[in-house]
Amino acid sequence: MPFNQNSSQHSPKNRCFEFGNNLIVLMDSTVSAFLPTQYGEFKIFSFPSVEHPNYPDIALVSGELNAQQSILLRMHSECLTGDVFASKRCDCGQQLTASLDFIAKHGGIFIYLRQEGRGIGLHSKIKAYHKQELGMDTVEANTELGFLPDQRDYSAAVNILNYFGIRQVQLLTNNPDKIHALELAGIQIMDRIPLVIASNPYNDHYLKTKRDKMGHLLPHQDL
Repeated sequence: MPFNQNSSQHSPKNRCFEFGNNLIVLMDSTVSAFLPTQYGEFKIFSFPSVEHPNYPDIALVSGELNAQQSILLRMHSECLTGDVFASKRCDCGQQLTASLDFIAKHGGIFIYLRQEGRGIGLHSKIKAYHKQELGMDTVEANTELGFLPDQRDYSAAVNILNYFGIRQVQLLTNNPDKIHALELAGIQIMDRIPLVIASNPYNDHYLKTKRDKMGHLLPHQDL
């Protein structure tokens, strides 16, 4: 699907969205630009938050978004080690590249959420890695550090979808929590598209833990 660099299609009225008493995203500060990548051409949108105005959530849009139709969507939480350094301890980097490639081919939106380490931050994630090297799994390590197994929140993603007027999606995910979060916000999941990523000796136990303890939908994995 071609991308029109000069299109004004994605210029909705600037708005702020509130969840409870918290103003999550400063929609009136949103900016966008053309972004050619190795996967294809996107328009990149920056969505700063009140708490972190210089650490925005990101949306990459491929093609024209027709809010009257079901939109292809990937919500991806930041993973520096996987996304940037191609770590084999997780499947995050491979999920990122597979999603961007798929969305570039078919059109849709890729939302990049700044909640490193399932919401515990990079430093704490590396602490959790150390505990895993001592024999804990990823859930046990997070719990030992005083965190929930998964502390992520998808309110910012809902804000971004509302910004574009998106109410129906085809969701690229293996994580039922993402489905639940969107459905609670009134977003219809028209289809779930699994991300089929092969395991390796470094992340085999991690993927088993995600499947067996966190309910991730990984029946395709020979774990």
